[in-house]
Amino acid sequence: TMTYICETCCLSFCFSLFLSAGTDEAAIIDILAHRTIAQRQRIKEAYKQTVGKDLADDLSSELSGNFEKVVLGLLMLVPVYDAYELRNAIKGAGTEEACLIDILASRTNAEIRTINAFYKKEYEKDLEDAVCGDTSGMFQRVLVSLLTAGRDESNTVDEAQAVQDAKDIYEAGEARWGTDEVKFLTVLCVRNQNHLQRVFKEYQKISGRDIEESIKREMSGCLEDVFLAIVKCMKNKPAFFAERLYKSMKGLGTTDSVLIRIMVSRAEIDMLDIKAEFLKMYGKTLYSFIKGDTSGDYRKILLELCGGEQ
Repeated sequence: TMTYICETCCLSFCFSLFLSAGTDEAAIIDILAHRTIAQRQRIKEAYKQTVGKDLADDLSSELSGNFEKVVLGLLMLVPVYDAYELRNAIKGAGTEEACLIDILASRTNAEIRTINAFYKKEYEKDLEDAVCGDTSGMFQRVLVSLLTAGRDESNTVDEAQAVQDAKDIYEAGEARWGTDEVKFLTVLCVRNQNHLQRVFKEYQKISGRDIEESIKREMSGCLEDVFLAIVKCMKNKPAFFAERLYKSMKGLGTTDSVLIRIMVSRAEIDMLDIKAEFLKMYGKTLYSFIKGDTSGDYRKILLELCGGEQ
């Protein structure tokens, strides 16, 4: 432990040197990208103790652009970062619905509860109120349902209920004129992962279609996007993030907000799985995609978070 504390103090001292003598981006990348979230928190504390200033504030005044966004994200605990991202998605003109969907459709109950608590503490407003003030209709109702963090998280599959759920969704969509979206919400936002995988199989039998295909046929816009995100996360969460990363980089231009959010928030959770899924789905490494689509210090820090070519 003693060595560890010394290392933390030493790193905070390094930061104070970089920031007083001009910024050494390579060293910042080296320190931040190769530490765990817990270690980065300790470096922040040691920096405040030894320098009497906030590390994030000091780095923010020295850095800019996408590189700054990644660095500041890395200095936050994951739920704090999620709350910060949601806040940015909501405030100002227009809403970045993709951010609300990416975060709320993929987090566990415990993660959502923590995000709610941090949001309230940091921004003095309920996240649900903020979301309701910025969204409407059925899309809003799905987000509110996800924000209650009430999904069943057991592993049990009720066979009869799974068959009934599949029928209910079919009858609410493909089998009628117009769509009863509430039925989709009740099943997709409430049932556990194992149960839903059984529902999707049953749905395929009844309708002859994949559930994703039906959602695309029956819905549009943000509502389609959020239901598809829930289904994809229930089927295979790392594959969902791999697809989001792929779409953020393919074609003209890069959606940096998506790329940064996923690379920062998943780095310590399931990045290895996301990389494996990316390779399986697209026949190329995530590393090669990031390398070809970004540049400078921004590219360097993302490649370090990606964790090597393979």
